[in-house]
Amino acid sequence: MIFSIIGWILRIIYDLLNIYSFLIVIYTLLTWIPRLLVTKVGRVLGKIVEPYLEIFERFIPPIAGISFAPVVALLVIYFVNNYVLYWIANIIRYVFIR
Repeated sequence: MIFSIIGWILRIIYDLLNIYSFLIVIYTLLTWIPRLLVTKVGRVLGKIVEPYLEIFERFIPPIAGISFAPVVALLVIYFVNNYVLYWIANIIRYVFIR
């Protein structure tokens, strides 16, 4: 029973991180056309995505006017999705099976 609940929670986190990654990609594409950022969709995406991207923009300055913060942000999400969640599931499995 506990395994199904934990697996369900980890799956929800996995899916939410995938959706958030998709939102980051859409927002990054919108930044190429500044007029789209002032639309309602652009403002909503900005409120959702910019706080996370600002973490990386503090440490990674733009190079030749191109920000690599979204790339690093997506790599962090990829790492969490494919490694950290997997490790958590294995640790929980090991603790409860033992």
